[in-house]
Amino acid sequence: MAVKKMTPSEALVETMVAEGVENVFGIVGSAYMDALDLFPAAGIRFISVAHEQAACHAADGLARVTGKPQVCIAQNGPGAANFVSAMTAAMWAHSPVVAITPETGTKGIGTGGFQELDQMPMFERSVKYGVRVNRPDRMSELARRAFYMAKAECGPTQLNIPRDFFYGDCTDEIYPTQDVLRGPGAMSQVKEAAKLLAGAKYPVILAGGGVSMGDALKETKALAEYLTAPVVNSYLHNDSFPAGHALSVGPIGYCGSKAAMRTIKKADVVLALGCRLGPFGTLPQYDMTYWPAKAKVIQVDIDHKVLGISMRVEQGILADSKEFAAAVLAEIKMIKKGLKPNARRLADVAAENKRWDAELEKWSTSKNELMHPRRLLRELSLAMPKGSIVATDIGNTSSMCNSYLKFTDVRQHISALSWGNCGFAYGAAMGCKIGKPKSPVFALQGDGAYGISGLSEVMTAVREDIPVIAVVFQNYEWGAEKKNQIDFYDNRFVGANLRENPSYAKLAEDMGAVGYKVEDYTQVQDIVREAVKAKAPVVIEAVIQGGEEVLAEPFRRDALAMPVRHLPKYKHLNAKKK
Repeated sequence: MAVKKMTPSEALVETMVAEGVENVFGIVGSAYMDALDLFPAAGIRFISVAHEQAACHAADGLARVTGKPQVCIAQNGPGAANFVSAMTAAMWAHSPVVAITPETGTKGIGTGGFQELDQMPMFERSVKYGVRVNRPDRMSELARRAFYMAKAECGPTQLNIPRDFFYGDCTDEIYPTQDVLRGPGAMSQVKEAAKLLAGAKYPVILAGGGVSMGDALKETKALAEYLTAPVVNSYLHNDSFPAGHALSVGPIGYCGSKAAMRTIKKADVVLALGCRLGPFGTLPQYDMTYWPAKAKVIQVDIDHKVLGISMRVEQGILADSKEFAAAVLAEIKMIKKGLKPNARRLADVAAENKRWDAELEKWSTSKNELMHPRRLLRELSLAMPKGSIVATDIGNTSSMCNSYLKFTDVRQHISALSWGNCGFAYGAAMGCKIGKPKSPVFALQGDGAYGISGLSEVMTAVREDIPVIAVVFQNYEWGAEKKNQIDFYDNRFVGANLRENPSYAKLAEDMGAVGYKVEDYTQVQDIVREAVKAKAPVVIEAVIQGGEEVLAEPFRRDALAMPVRHLPKYKHLNAKKK
């Protein structure tokens, strides 16, 4: 577009159009209404949510399945403040969300006016880049910068706009930002990594989110197959390598695959590909310390700040996972030409998977009248169609999903990751469904997390015709926290019980969605298949067992201790000797 006269609102909207934005999530507000008025004519769909946090999660979900920056927008003050937690989730997920946050007009800044808040400091640690528009005629320039930095830094950005700067006249040129391309890393490091991998006795690839987000699956498979290297999914990135592959052993981390943990424990060289090696994903699980302390670790990531941050690594390589995998394979082929498959290693992978599958099956075949959560998850995973996208929340049963969810391709597992904020899944699932309308999209949430966001956002899905399938684990408790109170606080339950929960299936029907209530595990698969065929939002209320017998291990045994009370009035609360 040539230089033209336009208003700042037009400059903002045209910049979004140039960046390929087709959907914006938010709640209508006066602060940005001049720009909002242009959306329909610009071809931008405004999706009105029930709460701003869900708007940001939806933009996050859409960004993750498309790989492109997506936008959420809010009224100044309280609306913008509601973005903060969700933007932090996007930050940990390296998701390119652009949050547009109008603020108090310039003349009123500092006067304590209606909905006034200094919004920039709130987002400072939750975004890769934040900028305040300081002149109306810089609107397109700084908006463009926000989009560029979202791509360059692989994470969320904030564009803060005084509400009076949407008005007036400016002369501007609209054009898109450049794509950010990254290479395979320094060739000296690629060559050294190739030597380590080629000489390894038991190489293991830890496929992280960078494999999924970087569309590096083809290259990762080729590398794994040439080396006959088992592949482990990093924590809550179950889509980073296909579950059905002969070298796949599943995910490590909380409630993950014992096959994966036993396999990586054998490694003498670990290639952490597109992985920040987050500490929560490498903590002991199932009473097993599985991280191979003596293994040489090659860490590859596009973010130099995470290289070696959580553990010592032999090599920290700043590179694109896709490009690195191709380059290091070429080098390995020169070192070891015509390398044949390692039959012993393939047999070892098959044996570990068989052993874990048998154990998981034993855990998951309860015939109790009230469903065991693992029985539900088994039936659910068997009924989900191939190619489904699954957004998972945080919580006890949601985390058990880590043992059951299996994917065939990248960008299919959309999780709350290490930020772990309850209420993530439903909003994210809406964004995923908009980005991939032909794929079945599930949101898996416990009853506590569903009450935070899913319950109200069903109204959004109905109004906006977004046929997401929610599965609510109705066990009438905050399970993860209840487990802590069982193990450390002698079954003194404070705030953990949710006995008066309503029927979420009935509430869904009242809101215009399809509701199913299931208590019998034999009905789960049929209900899931019916839900997939529905052309409307669906809520499956799955009533499951709760309490000590079925809850998984605590998230953080490392962060809790048995209570000690000194004051006389609290001494009866001391841990009892066993």
